[in-house]
Amino acid sequence: MPATEITADALSASGRSSEKMSLPTLQSKMKCDPEGYETELNLVYNQFKSSVQLFQQQAALNFTSAVSGGVGSDPTVAKDLGDRAMFLAHVTPFYPVQLLNYPKELVEFLSSSARVLPSSLRVTVTQALILLLNRKIVAIKETLPLFMELQVLSDKPLKVLAFSHVIHSIRRMNQKHKNETENRALQSILFSMLQEEDEKKAMRSLVTICDLHRRKVWFDDRTANAICRACFHKSSRVMIAALSFLLDYEKIEQENDSDESSDEEEQIQPHIAVSKEAIYKAKNTGTTSSKKKKKAKLQRVIRSMKKQQRLSSERDNNMNYYSPLTSLTDPQGFAEKLFSKLQTCKERFEIKMMIVKVVARTVGLHRLILLNFYPFLQKYVQPHQRDVTNLLAAAVQACHDMVPPDAVEPLFKQIVNQFVHDRSRTESIAVGLNVVREICLRIPLLMTEDLLQDLVLYKKSHEKAVSSAARSLISLFREICPSLLVKKDRGRPIDPKAKPKAFGEVTIPSDVPGADLLQDDVGDDVSNSSDMDDHFNDDLEEKDAGSDDDVSTHEGQKRKFADFDEQLDSASQSLRALKRLAGAKSENNDNSDTTDGILSNEDFQRIKELKAKKEAKLALAQHGLLKKGSDPRSEHFKIPSSDQLSLKRVDGYSLEANIRQKMTKEERKALMKAGREETGKYQSKAAVKQKKTGGLSNRQKEHKKAMPLVAKRSKIARVKREKKMKQRGADKQFRGRKAWK
Repeated sequence: MPATEITADALSASGRSSEKMSLPTLQSKMKCDPEGYETELNLVYNQFKSSVQLFQQQAALNFTSAVSGGVGSDPTVAKDLGDRAMFLAHVTPFYPVQLLNYPKELVEFLSSSARVLPSSLRVTVTQALILLLNRKIVAIKETLPLFMELQVLSDKPLKVLAFSHVIHSIRRMNQKHKNETENRALQSILFSMLQEEDEKKAMRSLVTICDLHRRKVWFDDRTANAICRACFHKSSRVMIAALSFLLDYEKIEQENDSDESSDEEEQIQPHIAVSKEAIYKAKNTGTTSSKKKKKAKLQRVIRSMKKQQRLSSERDNNMNYYSPLTSLTDPQGFAEKLFSKLQTCKERFEIKMMIVKVVARTVGLHRLILLNFYPFLQKYVQPHQRDVTNLLAAAVQACHDMVPPDAVEPLFKQIVNQFVHDRSRTESIAVGLNVVREICLRIPLLMTEDLLQDLVLYKKSHEKAVSSAARSLISLFREICPSLLVKKDRGRPIDPKAKPKAFGEVTIPSDVPGADLLQDDVGDDVSNSSDMDDHFNDDLEEKDAGSDDDVSTHEGQKRKFADFDEQLDSASQSLRALKRLAGAKSENNDNSDTTDGILSNEDFQRIKELKAKKEAKLALAQHGLLKKGSDPRSEHFKIPSSDQLSLKRVDGYSLEANIRQKMTKEERKALMKAGREETGKYQSKAAVKQKKTGGLSNRQKEHKKAMPLVAKRSKIARVKREKKMKQRGADKQFRGRKAWK
């Protein structure tokens, strides 16, 4: 008897005679009247049990497939069993006592016979189990090992279904609040599977953990350390997957779900501070073509400022910038163990490069000391080496101010000798100079005076890539140590006596970052307010000069306090206004006391605005929209701190010479024609006016307007004057008026 129909013979035991009834119809009637259909439920449940026992017996006989064995040779048998399983899953909430053991039986059936079941039956039974899980009849902790086992089977629809269910169920569990007890239980299951030698199980558990970590569901140190430990797995596939996740996490983080990315964009809106003068000049002053150029420049400035401020906000806030390597509990042990594996690794070159990148990233991120790593890289630093730019980027990332310069000096000299010489290619020289600059930015003590002067001579090269790389090296040492440069290359440095810090020297901050900008701003406001106070005091002195001379000092003090009260009442009651007023009075009284050093929320907001203005001035000056004489200090190179350099990810592509070549005449013509496709054929204005159909334009209507009476009289008087002037000069030549008249 097919499972989709309940016949009258089957219902005769219950004393009920009826027509044939399908399972969906019976399901809807059971939901309306559960107690009236208990007999039908028992009948379907017994049919399900008998079919399950038949399939389990066949699995015990070691059939490779139920389809080829016997029971599953008829596709209707598998379909009937799947329909009964789905039917019972739908009605389980209405019969909690009768179907109490049904979820356990379903789990046992899948765990014991999943490998020999037909694909369609496996998917249907899994969907029935997922339905029970969604209704919270079964806990995810009990079925997680089963769903991980189902992902190992060579059944793609089943693998996708099981994987998506695990991800969505754990996300739904942590949607409102983090359930730490459940999370730890599930993590222990997946972490134990990750340590198993079975490659398929370990791979599926790693993919699940990485996906949950990427979605920031399991965003804790335990998950990050479990992913990092997967780099030491015996299987090369698992190791490669863990390494690639660690390397590409920054790229993955930018490709979050659309809803999450939109929320982040709403939260992080950079504050763009472009002066009104620059906007006005770009839109109003100059010719049409120059205004177009100024507008384009202004748009480039705004785009670059948005990018810089977004990156700076990500670097300032450690929560926005994250990598699983930052959560390592023992980064030194992880780096040493991975480096020892690299030395004995027999994998192909690409896998070795991935290990090198992860080791370098860990050393730079945690500022570790791994002295054997630099001689290892020195063996591969040659221009003809495969993937040499990524190798050099790893060498740059592994350098920081806590590494002794003597340990990096052989690698540094090897880079200079192999890449930067007269017989080397242009690309090699440019890459070498860029690498030297990045290493000196982190360890400036490596550079000597003779070597720097030799490298600086490449600024006269006819190749733009080489000359620009040499000039960037000059601009760096103008800020770090101008004394190493020749006098003509120093320019006008901000601090001529600047020297790099000695090895191990640390600068301890004694103030809030950006407080100097606030002091300069307050100083400007105080100078303006002091000028107004001087003017106010002069007026008071003139009034007091006309009064009696027998004024005591006590009365003079009273007058001063009264003036102070008047200014206090007239000033704004905000904290910053009171500080300005107190600062002005302290300067007038020649007091050397400073402020208390306590900053309010308004002060921190003002610091952000002043930083944005400073960055805007720098960007405008770099793009040529700010006069050079207006703010010469805004053009200097800003040296990032050691913490910012450790968080910075160096890419091999950034070290290459990315100079845009000049376009040929044919390319320029093609570009011009591509821009003119939207516009039609050129025609004169007169031809366009003649072809115009419809009413008059606004300008033509203005010409036809009746002029006011005063305007008409002034026009007539002007015409008469012009006629007289023409008549006066028509008969004789006008020689000008005589000076003595």
